[in-house]
Amino acid sequence: MSPDDLQTIPARSGRAQRLEAGQSITVINTHGTQVLDTWAFAAGDLGEYLSMEHTRSVNSRWLVGPGMVFVSTKRRPMLTLVEDRSPGVHDMLLPACSPEIYRELGCADGHASCQNNLHTALAAVGLAVPITPAPLNLFMNVPITADGALDRVPPTARPGDAVVLRAEMPLWIVFSACPQDVTPINGALRQPVEAHYRLG
Repeated sequence: MSPDDLQTIPARSGRAQRLEAGQSITVINTHGTQVLDTWAFAAGDLGEYLSMEHTRSVNSRWLVGPGMVFVSTKRRPMLTLVEDRSPGVHDMLLPACSPEIYRELGCADGHASCQNNLHTALAAVGLAVPITPAPLNLFMNVPITADGALDRVPPTARPGDAVVLRAEMPLWIVFSACPQDVTPINGALRQPVEAHYRLG
């Protein structure tokens, strides 16, 4: 794959990409409305993975910002947010959507989910993990209200907004173009769409 090649993360689906230490990836919110659940797994040990809990602890922050280092379950640096070409609204609090969540929302069985997208994307490259870690939810807008409640509102990103992440170890990064179409987490139209990435 050429560094200039634009790769598609299809709507409601996932993609896994291998990154070497020091390699960067630009994640593009092509339409401005799409949330991307994001995971990372150490290439040499899939049992070490990106941890939102430890990242919040290490940074003493729940807000995402440029220069932030995202760490693993062993508190080792995995990803750095090198550049944020968006309004900077992302989420480290909510879990990946799952079949159970869609049942709670009244959807029929078989609704696509970020949980299933993670495992399908890994299977496509011959990998498997037994759990679904909490993701970094790029472009997701989850404001905390004055009384401490979590809201779910449309992204603030604009078409073409992007973030640049750098791998700090050899790893697999996985994206899910979130299939949420019940709440406005993917925009007021509740319409999941594709997103893109390029290496370098």
